Amino acid sequence: MILNGESMFNHLNEYANSRTKTLKMDIHHRVSSYRKILLQNRQRSSSTKNIMGVCLELYLDVMSNPFNMNEWIHLSLGRSIMYTIKSQRYSSSTSTKNLRKKEHSNINQKVVHYLGSPPRNIPSRTMMLKTFSNDLLNYFNHAYFTPPPYKDQTEALTQAIAALSIRRKIFKFNLILCVTDKSHNFYIGSAIEFENRIDAFFLDTNIFMILTGNPFNGILNKVIQLLNRLREKQLILQWQNNKMMPYQTKSVLTHLYFNLKTHKIGIPVRRTENTIGAPTTNISDFLDEIIRPIFDRKCGPTSIIDGVYLLKELYKYTKKGLFSFT
Repeated sequence: MILNGESMFNHLNEYANSRTKTLKMDIHHRVSSYRKILLQNRQRSSSTKNIMGVCLELYLDVMSNPFNMNEWIHLSLGRSIMYTIKSQRYSSSTSTKNLRKKEHSNINQKVVHYLGSPPRNIPSRTMMLKTFSNDLLNYFNHAYFTPPPYKDQTEALTQAIAALSIRRKIFKFNLILCVTDKSHNFYIGSAIEFENRIDAFFLDTNIFMILTGNPFNGILNKVIQLLNRLREKQLILQWQNNKMMPYQTKSVLTHLYFNLKTHKIGIPVRRTENTIGAPTTNISDFLDEIIRPIFDRKCGPTSIIDGVYLLKELYKYTKKGLFSFT
């Protein structure tokens, strides 16, 4: 579509860029203004002296700290170190090209499908969509094949060296690095003591048993046989059977892992069952799709979402005069 000698896509692109820039400037000015107001109020507040700043810190449960300053700073980032900057190199390998084509095709198909459906009904072969596809491909080429700035490369190399040194020291001193239960910061302690805490948990609860063999294949076969039997008896439809059928190549055995309760005396462990890849996960997801709307409709007004929601509801409850102190 041509408008005043230029394509409609160019006009839309210019408008979107201009609008985005205006919104960014507006947000920046508002944030700066609010920041000044908050700082002024904080400086004037008489309770400022009683405020103590807090930050996420490591929990070190060993006699001496084996890590140097750079490694300690790296660990202090917590779980965010899992998302540190990865070094990127110019690559023309087949795997990189296939990944680029896959992402380009995925996004392009979704856009074409969205714009082609009612009420938009834009033909898939219009010049606007072809231009979008070419621009998207150029963006991916630039993103995948342009080397990152030297500063990012240096930072990524420094982080990689620190991570490698931390891993070596953990193995050397027989330590364990895990996430705590409440604060979700890192805990560093003796691996032997961690195993002793797990053994103490099993002895105290006495509800688990150590398996002598791997029952995964048996569980997977039973789930498949059950679904096929339900299908043979016509108790479920074929599409329901397909949706609940476990992924034989992706399913894994349910297992336990433990987080340490550093906020409690003795630092006990908290068990968590990992059932994300269990053979029955698809059955649970399918039933959740059916039951969840009914639950939300019937129990939504009385269900508690989180602690903040509970406090708000208690405030409303007391405001109505229905809450009496004893």
